[in-house]
Amino acid sequence: MNITATHINYYHICQRKLWLFSNGISMEHTSETVADGKLLHEISYPQRAGKYREIDLAFSFNKQIDLFGKIDFYDTNNKAIHEIKRSDKIESAHEWQVKFYMYLLELNGISDVSAILEYPKLRITKEVTLSLVDQEYLQVMFLKIIELTESEICPPRINNKICKSCSYYELCYTSEE
Repeated sequence: MNITATHINYYHICQRKLWLFSNGISMEHTSETVADGKLLHEISYPQRAGKYREIDLAFSFNKQIDLFGKIDFYDTNNKAIHEIKRSDKIESAHEWQVKFYMYLLELNGISDVSAILEYPKLRITKEVTLSLVDQEYLQVMFLKIIELTESEICPPRINNKICKSCSYYELCYTSEE
């Protein structure tokens, strides 16, 4: 099975969203929030295109799990990941996504990497670190993601306030009468 940073992010936001995404149901193309996030990413730091590079990473973990990540901005000189996010409402999911990138870099032989979450609209940044406990948690998470996504049963909706801004909202909250 393939696990990407999106899987990690969705695992911490909503397991129903993760299950739907993993089973081929993608709603991001219909979301204004996603479009706004992409635009923010493009316009927030225009000077970065020449300064930092985008990198694709992969690693075969335990021969049954293939890990993939695409880091948008990686400063090779300072070994720093820069991740731009629209809002800090789901900051924990953002942190785990970045920790996943850091772990992927380490698995590929690049250690002592730092990471910075950037929220341009809020004008705040947050440093993220990766501990040995975090690495162990990620390994457990990989197995839980596989178990969840291979289940034939879609998890129930979570009825959280973040649901209203989710690209899957209409799918989850529209019911036949």
